[in-house]
Amino acid sequence: MSPLLMSVIVFACVLCGTFLGVFLRNVLPEHHLSADTKDVVKLGTGLIGTIAALVLGLLIGSANSTFQTQSNQVQQLTANVVLLDRTLAEYGAQADSARNLLRRAVAAMVDRIWRENSSPSGQVPQFEASAAALSLFDEIMKLAPQNEIQRSLQARAIGTLQELGKTRLLLFAEAGTAIPMPFLIVLVCWLAIIFASFSLFANNNATTIVALCIFALSASAAIFLILELGQPFTGLMRISSEPLRSALAPLSP
Repeated sequence: MSPLLMSVIVFACVLCGTFLGVFLRNVLPEHHLSADTKDVVKLGTGLIGTIAALVLGLLIGSANSTFQTQSNQVQQLTANVVLLDRTLAEYGAQADSARNLLRRAVAAMVDRIWRENSSPSGQVPQFEASAAALSLFDEIMKLAPQNEIQRSLQARAIGTLQELGKTRLLLFAEAGTAIPMPFLIVLVCWLAIIFASFSLFANNNATTIVALCIFALSASAAIFLILELGQPFTGLMRISSEPLRSALAPLSP
């Protein structure tokens, strides 16, 4: 389910809580809305509101951390791809075949990463190294160094390729992660209870209703932000694939 659709559902649930409070205010006997009752409800709402605020803050912090981590991993991939290409270029003309394979492997890797992370949670395909990546590793291993410099460059290229593989596996392991649905349901229930308590003891006028609707929209926007940050390869705040895709210029014929 998309973050926008989920946020709309959250907004609808919170509004239902708000209008439930309005309904109860109109049907409950007056003695159920006494000052003592109001104090008890305010204390309970304050407790739930504090818990909800802490949870929202933790979720936003966690989602932002996930977004930054995966953004940094993509940047690391881009840097290692450029470094590997430069290392092979320094090796000499014997490595041109490996450099061509690197360009094909990068294109396949980008397509796979963004496709994995755009899949619904729990439906990430089994990890498989691309044929271009396997061929690239074999091509680098088959290089026959003629001197110590080339031997050092080959070892550096193998090390960089291994780092690329580790970062790629980390991105795969993190694909499809999202807020657990039971967790989100409990949070939405807390928000609905809080807004129901607001409208239960408020005057039923247009200003109050409009204000509560704006507050409900703000709460659902916070959920939208959390869900968007938790899916850094899709949506409005997606990590761009262009820097990685265009990191290497085509080799001159």
